[in-house]
Amino acid sequence: MDSPWIVGRVTAPGARLRLICLPQAGGSAASYAPWRLTPPPGVELATVELPGRGVRSAEPLPDTLEELADAVLDGIADELSGPYALFGHSFGALLGYELALRVRRRGLTPPAALFVSASRAPHTPVLKRVSHLDDRGLLDWLEGFGGFPPGLRGYPAYLRYALRTVRRDLALAEAYVSADPVSPGCPLHVLGGADDPLVSRDRLERWSECASDGFTLRLLPGGHDHLFTGAERTLGAVADALGLFGTAADGRVAHHGPGEPGPFPREL
Repeated sequence: MDSPWIVGRVTAPGARLRLICLPQAGGSAASYAPWRLTPPPGVELATVELPGRGVRSAEPLPDTLEELADAVLDGIADELSGPYALFGHSFGALLGYELALRVRRRGLTPPAALFVSASRAPHTPVLKRVSHLDDRGLLDWLEGFGGFPPGLRGYPAYLRYALRTVRRDLALAEAYVSADPVSPGCPLHVLGGADDPLVSRDRLERWSECASDGFTLRLLPGGHDHLFTGAERTLGAVADALGLFGTAADGRVAHHGPGEPGPFPREL
């Protein structure tokens, strides 16, 4: 498939599932570069390139997260023809949730699972707004939790571009809140960093209020960027949740869901 929405696809022989990955605020398809080195067996990685960054830097970003989700679904509709799952990190988690809701409303084939990482639940408020900060303040905030490599200060032109992209995405996320916790219509798996200073376990647990088709919560070693610093471990947790192999990576897990646990394990 040839689409401007998917950049850096990693195919696998005999792939059984496509994992569609949505980036963090300011991120691009290239953010998932560490994942391309160790994709799970039987999984094709399809990393999404949003407007306003990377090879699409000249394209305008929609004005709301909901409008962005509409555009993403229109752009990747052909990717949903076979078994697939959605994975979103931070800002991408809220976008992935809205994407799953739209898939359900349009009567399209639902994802095998929605994975959300390092994000507040959609119906819970933002605790701290930062998109209004000037470049210095925003950079200090990002560096405070490892959100930006310190070396970027030595490249002022690129730094201004990167901060502009981050700020636009953060503004969309800060303005977004769902009126009610609505189920995405598929199993919901929540991942977080055990040492994440931005999103606590309590905040992650609120995602359970959106789940009606199975729910797991797992804390993995690391901070807000746990999925990149521990790419192999995070991908192992994803593969486990999808039943691609049985050995779990280290981490703590809680499972919630009405009735029988269904095809997803109570403990990973």
